[in-house]
Amino acid sequence: MSLRIVEGDLLDQEADVIVNAWNRNVIPWWLLLPQGVSGAIKKRAGLQPFRELARFGPIPLGKAVVTSAGKLPYRAIIHVAGINLMWRASKRSISESAKSAIEEARKLEVRSIAFPIIGAGSGGFGPDRAERILVDSLRAFENELEIIVVRFKK
Repeated sequence: MSLRIVEGDLLDQEADVIVNAWNRNVIPWWLLLPQGVSGAIKKRAGLQPFRELARFGPIPLGKAVVTSAGKLPYRAIIHVAGINLMWRASKRSISESAKSAIEEARKLEVRSIAFPIIGAGSGGFGPDRAERILVDSLRAFENELEIIVVRFKK
């Protein structure tokens, strides 16, 4: 496994798949005003990934689902339920989201995956703390994936 941390925009990374820090999918996506990573994905990918996401119904905290990438150049988007019903992340939700995303990437047989810092935005965690939890969780997995953790920077 190679893991690197970069600064930039998740949607500008060269990777096979990207991770979207999503919610539990309890409230219909069209009632939400996606912010952060989800807002950027909606703006550049179009609505297709979110329409597909709606078909999954509620997602257990820390679990992941896969959709197409819409107009983005990736093989897929892995959406993780990184925040609870109160719109808050926890150490458990961040680490379980990382694990679930890696499992989905393995099923897709991809070579690379790019992560935002789950829980750092709407999830209410400070970016440094959320990054530490995410990186520690990702390092715990034995795999051959190239993992890119992206610190958002315009």
